[in-house]
Amino acid sequence: MKYELAPSVLSFDLTSLSSSVPRLIAAGAGIVHLDVMDGQFVPPITFGAALASSLRKHTDAPMEAHLMVMDPERQFDAFQEAGCKRIVFHYEATKHAHRLVQDLKSRGLDAGIAINPGTPSEVLDAVIGDLDMVLVMTVNPGWGGQKFIASTLEKIARVRALRPDMDIQVDGGIDPSTIGQVIEAGANSFVVGSYLLKPPTLEEGVKSILEKFPLS
Repeated sequence: MKYELAPSVLSFDLTSLSSSVPRLIAAGAGIVHLDVMDGQFVPPITFGAALASSLRKHTDAPMEAHLMVMDPERQFDAFQEAGCKRIVFHYEATKHAHRLVQDLKSRGLDAGIAINPGTPSEVLDAVIGDLDMVLVMTVNPGWGGQKFIASTLEKIARVRALRPDMDIQVDGGIDPSTIGQVIEAGANSFVVGSYLLKPPTLEEGVKSILEKFPLS
């Protein structure tokens, strides 16, 4: 199982991403996580594909778009053109999850579905065989710095039992005190945002997460 740290750029000063993102990757982070919010699916509005395009000039690291938006398929073209190789949309944001997964796969992209804490993992049963990743939200989407919701651990474990080979990502409240729990439940990809700003340097923040990864 490959373990992966995916820093959420939303937690950082957006004007300094051209320097902070390369530092995160150099320190050992595996993928750049873009939290895209539209003010409808969740109240905040963040950024669009233009930010991804700008970041591509400063790093060749893989990027993923986490679309916390209504009608996520409207954003597929823009984020693919911006260089994202993995796109994750919310099951709750569309009536046509299977069709959207097919669309992403037909583009040669990795397809992921996210589920909120209040959404049971059973909703994924009909599409899980076609997915490259499931993102289990471990807080309610929309804001950083929230407390980890322990009841989500059961969903992570159920998804892992269904797809032992698939990437399972967690997002929300992940830090050195919670990462062991989600690893034990079956997660292998970890979105970390506000915590990385707490240690004296970004490098120390990344190191404190990576040292919790199981030895391969």
